[in-house]
Amino acid sequence: MTVSQAVFRAALLDPDRPIPAGLSDGDGQPAAARFNVYRNNVAVSLIEALRTGFPILTKLLGQQNMDGLSRQYLRANPPSSPLMMHYGQRLPDYLGSLPQLAHLGYLPDVARLELALRRSYHAADSTPISPTRLAVLDPDALMAATVTLAPAVGLLRSDWPLYDIWRFNTQEDAPKPAHVAQDVLITRPEFDPSPHALPSGGAAWIQALLGGQTLAAALHAAQTEAADFDPTETLTLMLSGNAMISLTQEV
Repeated sequence: MTVSQAVFRAALLDPDRPIPAGLSDGDGQPAAARFNVYRNNVAVSLIEALRTGFPILTKLLGQQNMDGLSRQYLRANPPSSPLMMHYGQRLPDYLGSLPQLAHLGYLPDVARLELALRRSYHAADSTPISPTRLAVLDPDALMAATVTLAPAVGLLRSDWPLYDIWRFNTQEDAPKPAHVAQDVLITRPEFDPSPHALPSGGAAWIQALLGGQTLAAALHAAQTEAADFDPTETLTLMLSGNAMISLTQEV
């Protein structure tokens, strides 16, 4: 009796399913016990991958709860790539779909932040522009220019104090999260990515730049959202984080 790949895969990723009938080893002997060991090892590896990939989420939920959640997630979202670093991409939306976690509404954004940090870490290297490249342009020419951002740059907009939650769970003596919405910029100035809280309007400015708009148009978008937005702080943050890799002037 031949076991289909679909049946084998479904049983492998769900310990509640029965062992497929007809499994045998190379000598033609029943292989149910071996399958159980293999299934357990696969599940343990994937649960550990989620625990390792989402350390803040694990800390917030507690390891026992995180492991239980991971088992549920594994059954609903089996891996689609052989690369462990990609596992968990759908976890934020999955968290948001669970009624029992509705009172912890910030968890999906925490997971999105941890995914964004992981993507930034694995993003391609790039060469940043020198701040003098901007400094030598007259103001009108600068405002008419567009910029390209590094592949490692990430941007998250949240209704929760996302940066404060990250800092409180990663840094000793960090203040408790404030009751405010926070947008977060991720840069990778060297080898490890870092999140940064953005001022009001900063995320709208960066979103516009990511969309290919000029610095002038990006400023307008930011000031539409936050009338007193000054790009100096955010621009300095981006330059220090090696977030800009090219500048194109209007011809």
